[in-house]
Amino acid sequence: MQQSRKRLFISLLMFSLLALVLISIFAWWLVSQQNFFINQIILTSVVVLIVVAFFLIGGSIVALVFSIWRSTSNHSLNIIMRKVSKILFPIALQIGKWFGLEKDIIKNSYIQVSNQLVELEKKQVAPENILILAPHCLQRVECNHKISVNVNNCKQCGLCPVGDLLTLSKEKNVQLVVATGGTFARKFIRERRPQAIVAIACERDLTSGIQDVEKIPVIGVVNERPEGPCHNTRVNLCAVERAIDKLTLKGV
Repeated sequence: MQQSRKRLFISLLMFSLLALVLISIFAWWLVSQQNFFINQIILTSVVVLIVVAFFLIGGSIVALVFSIWRSTSNHSLNIIMRKVSKILFPIALQIGKWFGLEKDIIKNSYIQVSNQLVELEKKQVAPENILILAPHCLQRVECNHKISVNVNNCKQCGLCPVGDLLTLSKEKNVQLVVATGGTFARKFIRERRPQAIVAIACERDLTSGIQDVEKIPVIGVVNERPEGPCHNTRVNLCAVERAIDKLTLKGV
């Protein structure tokens, strides 16, 4: 299932590249219909840009496929692949929409690809430098304890996953914060200065968050929403633990 998700986003990236090439060729054709000297300069520039963009973006997509297929990665190449994925992401979303695909399915695929790239780098991070970034919606709506101020305010009653996450964070010696939104999430990251992040959120927030902090390796864990979005959500604790293990020295 995970491989299928990865293939989905990679396929959409290829379609995005094709769309860019077709648009560029159409622009070149429009300019080529005119005989003015300035148009010839524009035409030459467009052709050069098309060739450069095609080889850069196309090469990055091929490298992405090769990295996932061979389970190997290069840090510098990884950065380029991430930037290309970020640039083409909006186009991939639109193309997926034309094919009748739900946005969350495409975003889930993007998260799987991003996670794979992080894991392939085999970055060795000390546990205390890993931050579990959890959303406030994991807390029961009727709970009055201010865990977003201090997660240790959680009474670990067992009615929501926050108590289990707190226990896990202490067992693994990693940091844990609960953010009420993107602004507070970025604030926690600036204050804690983690070397790696395990982020728990919905597909929308994870994709935007991964792109916002592209300099920090992030493994995203999609939350479960049995009662709907942003309301008493759940998380697979085993998935969170696996993500931590993949980032720590023991996980290598």
